[in-house]
Amino acid sequence: MESFSESYKSAGVDVTAGYKAVELMKSHVRRTRIPGVMSDIGGFGGLFELDTKAMVKPTLVSGTDGVGTKLKIAFLMDKHDTVGIDCVAMCANDVACAGAKPLFFLDYIAVGKNVPERVAAIVSGIAEGCVQAGCALIGGETAEMPGFYPVSEYDVAGFCVGIADRHQIIDGSRVKAGDAILGIASSGVHSNGFSLVRKVFNIREENIGLYVDELGKTLGEELLTPTRIYVKPLLRLIEKFDIRAVSHITGGGFYENIPRMLNDSHKAVIRKDSFPVPPIFHVIQTTGSIPERDMFNTFNMGIGLAVVLPADDAKEAAAFLRDLGEKAYIIGEIADGEKGVELC
Repeated sequence: MESFSESYKSAGVDVTAGYKAVELMKSHVRRTRIPGVMSDIGGFGGLFELDTKAMVKPTLVSGTDGVGTKLKIAFLMDKHDTVGIDCVAMCANDVACAGAKPLFFLDYIAVGKNVPERVAAIVSGIAEGCVQAGCALIGGETAEMPGFYPVSEYDVAGFCVGIADRHQIIDGSRVKAGDAILGIASSGVHSNGFSLVRKVFNIREENIGLYVDELGKTLGEELLTPTRIYVKPLLRLIEKFDIRAVSHITGGGFYENIPRMLNDSHKAVIRKDSFPVPPIFHVIQTTGSIPERDMFNTFNMGIGLAVVLPADDAKEAAAFLRDLGEKAYIIGEIADGEKGVELC
């Protein structure tokens, strides 16, 4: 007998919509399939077979995150096929910072009302993010929660698991004074600081579609630009160069994230004029009259990933990244001193 509950539907939960959403998302999930995947979506757990023959001490590395209030922009624009990329990026980039290769991803989507086409659009973005990160989408959960979320809103979160050989894990322990800091460009605001962004612009339906000359696009288009996924170029970089530490510049900006890759006896000296700051950050700062320190303590300011390596390798590594399609700059160096960030 087919699953259906009139009573549950009268309470706001349509189980048949859930089944339709699963059917619509299957083609997106198939795009992410890689060696090791043992199950299709729909079971109680996602199965993945580890191949560790080439490793001495295989070590799992995991990360979890959500999209945050950037989702409010998606709601206003009624565009739902990119926020999934943000969700994967927040998790997979973190995993790769340890030198680990992401293996698989699982998502959690909570909705006020299950509109199958909208859920499938969200999952299409998650699948695209997984393809960019080289990992498989092996499962997830869609929860319909009437009365908890408005019918037109939802939340998206997920987690990623990767693998690395224990002796190859990057933990910052080999960072030395004199090492260079390489910055890899962001695609914009990414998925952090949106509570401040929304306050600065007083974002609402009436102004989200306004064209901004300095940006060359509408405000909504700029803000919905997906977070850049650095996994593949970063792992290539790690294969070729002696990478000693990596920091994903997310919420908390430079001041919070860069120290996470340092020990207590080293500081990062960052030269503000060594990389271009995308126009969106100038627009945010001037519109909101935000102090420079707060900008660098909230946003990535144009640098999505910071990498520490020997100074002698920095120029070659930057050129290597540019050949891979990334914009890379030598943005500073490591110095002796109390752990922290010094902007100059």
